[in-house]
Amino acid sequence: MRPLLEAIREKRLYLDGGFGSMLQAAGLPEGMLPDIWNLKNPQAVQQIHQAYLEAGCRLLTTNTFGSSRQKLLPYGVSPAEVVTAAVQNVRAAMEAAGVTDAYVCGDIGPTGRLLKPYGDLDFEEAVSLFSETIRAAARAGADAILIETMSDLYEMKAAVVAAKESCDLPVLASLIFDGSGKLLTGGSPQGAVALLEGLGVDVLGINCGLGPKEMAGVFQAMWEASSTPLLLQPNAGLPRSEGGKAVYDVSPQEYAQQMAPLAPMATVMGGCCGTTPAHLQALIETTREVPLPEVTWKDTLLVTSYCQTVSLDGKDLVIIGERINPTGKKKLQAALREGDTGYVLGEALKQEEAGAHILDVNVGLPGLDEPAVLTKTMEAIQEVTGLPLQLDTSNPKAMEVALRRYNGKPLVNSVNGKEESLEAILPLVKKYGGGLVCLTLDDDGIPGDAEGRVAIARKIVARAEALGIPRRELLVDGLTMPVSAGGENANVTLETLRRVKEELGVKTALGVSNVSFGLPKRDQLNVSFFTMALQAGLDGAIMNPMSGGMMGAYRAYRALRGLDSQCQDYMAAFQEEAQAPAAAPAAGETLSLQQSVCKGLKEAAAHTARDLAEGGRDILDIINGELVPALDQVGKGFEQGTLFLLQLLMSAEAAKAAFQVLKDYLPAGESTGEPQIVLATVKGDIHDIGKNIVKVLLESYRFRVLDLGKDVAPETIVETVRQRKIPLVGLSALMTTTAPYMAETIRQLREAGLPCKVVVGGAVITQDYADSIGADRYAADAMESVHYAQEIFG
Repeated sequence: MRPLLEAIREKRLYLDGGFGSMLQAAGLPEGMLPDIWNLKNPQAVQQIHQAYLEAGCRLLTTNTFGSSRQKLLPYGVSPAEVVTAAVQNVRAAMEAAGVTDAYVCGDIGPTGRLLKPYGDLDFEEAVSLFSETIRAAARAGADAILIETMSDLYEMKAAVVAAKESCDLPVLASLIFDGSGKLLTGGSPQGAVALLEGLGVDVLGINCGLGPKEMAGVFQAMWEASSTPLLLQPNAGLPRSEGGKAVYDVSPQEYAQQMAPLAPMATVMGGCCGTTPAHLQALIETTREVPLPEVTWKDTLLVTSYCQTVSLDGKDLVIIGERINPTGKKKLQAALREGDTGYVLGEALKQEEAGAHILDVNVGLPGLDEPAVLTKTMEAIQEVTGLPLQLDTSNPKAMEVALRRYNGKPLVNSVNGKEESLEAILPLVKKYGGGLVCLTLDDDGIPGDAEGRVAIARKIVARAEALGIPRRELLVDGLTMPVSAGGENANVTLETLRRVKEELGVKTALGVSNVSFGLPKRDQLNVSFFTMALQAGLDGAIMNPMSGGMMGAYRAYRALRGLDSQCQDYMAAFQEEAQAPAAAPAAGETLSLQQSVCKGLKEAAAHTARDLAEGGRDILDIINGELVPALDQVGKGFEQGTLFLLQLLMSAEAAKAAFQVLKDYLPAGESTGEPQIVLATVKGDIHDIGKNIVKVLLESYRFRVLDLGKDVAPETIVETVRQRKIPLVGLSALMTTTAPYMAETIRQLREAGLPCKVVVGGAVITQDYADSIGADRYAADAMESVHYAQEIFG
């Protein structure tokens, strides 16, 4: 049989469809992890696989969506036992069906936990959990690894890294987007493509959460950004409840008709929740003659954080803020040595407010543990800003540690023409992905002419491409030398810039302000040189975005080149300047408590709260006048789409840190009392990301929350509400197979005559489903839960 990657270049392949609901129909006990039936009832599992094979599916996923160590622990079995049995079940079904041309995909689902700093799961722990399951699948004879239903790009990165380090099988990676086209943690289709292509997955796409019609826009956006084959696995529409079960109303024929317009973009197609062998058979019959997509190469370099994507497309300039670099900055040097992240975060936020698109992060100082400090600084900055980062270090170990743990796809600064640099840095970029700044110097130093610098650039490009790093990922830095040291230095740099774009077809970057070193009135030289570099085709300017002259030149250039529609950005910037708004606090200066909370600065919020309390300000006035307005402000930003979930969470954590300080100053009894709200993930479901997010936000608004955890039986919830007289219950479910327990919990609460209100949410829950099971409120996101609690408690 041909290798999988050869097969998908020749014809469209079809994944199977829903599995958990079919196991339930076959008698899977409610609340049992479906994976356990690989051992307990292999015949039922094999029959479902065989039904999909007979429908025409040739990519069969193992029944291992939840087969991680943490999820299997209550059953007393290991991932190796369950995964080995699962692979054997697919092989047995293939034999029974007489099929020899199908492939076994080892199925990997999410952990159900948020990664640090937003949750409690460390990145390396996540890698370890995924690795154990993936190694078991590879040893058992799987043909590929399918990582699916991921709502967080950081967790997806951990899973892909685990797959790459644990086996040499093809990797298919699939994400779950919401109706707004965003991931749970704020990522976009473009950002997902950037990360996954950087990590080197073989097929990428989307599954679950939405039906074909609702998924079309997201899939189109992914197609427009991707240079990699795509997979598509929607649900059979959106669920509703019928007899306590989740039911999907899109019929097999309707499903096939809705999928047909998307087939020209999909190399791999299948189904997710609510789909059956009948759905897949109809899909195959409808789309098998649709020509295989011609996957085209996209030449844009995409750089990402967890929630923002910056495009270097050769048309518009990207500003890379240079201020987080200790060279010549005594205050920053002191802050780095003393571990004062507050100062560093202030510099980051100032540059973001000034208009930087990417932030350079360099912590290189003698005597510092650079791998540890760079990683700590990077992670702290990612907690408070969504801007992508440029990791800037000459220490390969520091680069490796930071690049591995970076949440997104960064710029890497840098590689050069020295053999030592090429051998150390290129493999890191190949493994983890990243736009790569290429310095035109080698063992002989910096050539004095453009010819020499272009030759080094050509060498770096060739070596990168030989390792499989595409040319689009490279930014050549022609090296800006001070004109005070040579009258032709600026001309040589500009000629290098022009030539590498024309001759090598790469993007370009420059550290602009070096040109004026050693001369007075540096800003005048910098602005003039910057404008000349823009005209020569500069793509990424490493510069100080707080320089009014530099930013003015940037905005004027964009307006004059037709890059600023109707000069709107130009006019907006100078209108703001004319209105003379209050200056943002400088790095190291004290922010107000409200500012600290809005920016997610926990230490600053706690410190300022203590200062206010010690200064004699009324504590309730601080809470109601500073904390609550700040939370309302970020909550509105989240609802309007200007802030993302993780920014909302960090602001909530900052508010909690401030309240922890303030409650010591409250009169006795003001900060304590019986719980007002009970939260639980329903029986059989161990995915508690959504519940934990709701808890953080509710507590930040000073609601008293009792968290019962995950996999909570209806009887436990009922008894808790009865004993503690709880007014409000929040229930969460991620999986179709566990949603019925949400209905059962509400039924038992009503039957017991308890007067509590119930709010429900989760990936598989809709307004119609919530209405049909008798919930009082459906919360599409965490802030809606907060609003409902405010309605009830005031």
